[in-house]
Amino acid sequence: MHPALSVLFLTTLIGAGQGLFLALYTGQLYALAQLLPAQGSGFYVGGSVLALGLLVLGLVASFFHLGRPERAWRTATKWRTSWLSREVIVLPAVMGLVALYGLAHALELTARPWFTLAGILPVDATLVVGLLGTLATFALYGATAMIYASVRFLPEWHSPLTVANFLLLGLASGFLLAAAYSAWLGNELVTFFGFWAVVATGLGLVTRGASLRRLGRIKPKSSPQTAIGIRHRTLVQIAQGATAGSFNTREFFHGASPATLQWVRRLFLMLVFPLPVLLLVVGHALASRWLPLVAFGVQYLGLLLERWSFFAEARHPQNLYYQGVA
Repeated sequence: MHPALSVLFLTTLIGAGQGLFLALYTGQLYALAQLLPAQGSGFYVGGSVLALGLLVLGLVASFFHLGRPERAWRTATKWRTSWLSREVIVLPAVMGLVALYGLAHALELTARPWFTLAGILPVDATLVVGLLGTLATFALYGATAMIYASVRFLPEWHSPLTVANFLLLGLASGFLLAAAYSAWLGNELVTFFGFWAVVATGLGLVTRGASLRRLGRIKPKSSPQTAIGIRHRTLVQIAQGATAGSFNTREFFHGASPATLQWVRRLFLMLVFPLPVLLLVVGHALASRWLPLVAFGVQYLGLLLERWSFFAEARHPQNLYYQGVA
């Protein structure tokens, strides 16, 4: 398949934004349980603004993939059957809840609990909005991943590993950004966020590695013989009936050589997994404000390459015809 830049930025930006929001809310819950130092409202407001900015940038990027952006609202009408429609509905909901979460902290509503749970846990607006935002965030991870995992005729995508990769890599980038944000502010949460970023990155390496191994074992169900109904052992294609490219050759084939695919795969495996972890560990040892931010930047660049590879890995059946002469 052809990896569209707009979709690469959409999926990686909203994934990091969702992960950052989950990191903020997780940190708040740990602080409420007195397992982490409590942070002021400004920490959560700034983090929410950053998470919302990533979500907005991802949404803006998605419009560059539309032929008729003014009709984008119609994509939400097929929510009963389309994962894309569900994503279009859930994404604004997540953005709204992240905004409300930051606003509730800005108004310092944590000081005005609505009720006390079990006599010990004061429940305020930030906890309720954060819980709703968490549920919506996981729903958005699922909807985004299922757009691709539900495509049965592309076995490279049609796997639970697709959902696991979208979730874990989004969490890894979000928690790593939270660690970078904490390091920049100089608070005590760098170690907490960094630890969970490393855990998510490690789990992401396991699932992405499993998907790559699975990819190597996939055998195409179609062949030139089955495509045109001729059972002869040898078929040679010499023309596609046109002298220039077409929608089919542009949208369903990436045009890169097998050597390029291997190079991209090796590079993203290095940038997404070991290198940011190393930078994060060194940054923690040196108490650096910059290295965690550099680690996030390196991992995000790797995620763009990983997502490019994800799309390029999918071999559309129509390429049995067009790719041979593309």
